[in-house]
Amino acid sequence: MSNENHWVEKAQSVFVGRTIVAARYLTTDEAENLGWCNRAVVFELDNGTLVWPSADDEGNDAGVLFTTNSKADTLPWLRSFSPLPFASPPRPVI
Repeated sequence: MSNENHWVEKAQSVFVGRTIVAARYLTTDEAENLGWCNRAVVFELDNGTLVWPSADDEGNDAGVLFTTNSKADTLPWLRSFSPLPFASPPRPVI
């Protein structure tokens, strides 16, 4: 079995035949528990499975979803909390 087939089968086992019963964003606490600064959209399936996008496969921060629906073509991440203030970067020497 190819690597792609392996992941297609995994995706099919999670999603095929399921129904999305709720859509929301991660709470601030949930995002912080993941070590994220941002909150992703979450879909709850009819079997209790929760699904949300990550910026990468290491789970480094919230991800964005794109759709083919013109009413919601992008589902962005939302800032979880304000980042710490920092000094302005120095201006480049020209």
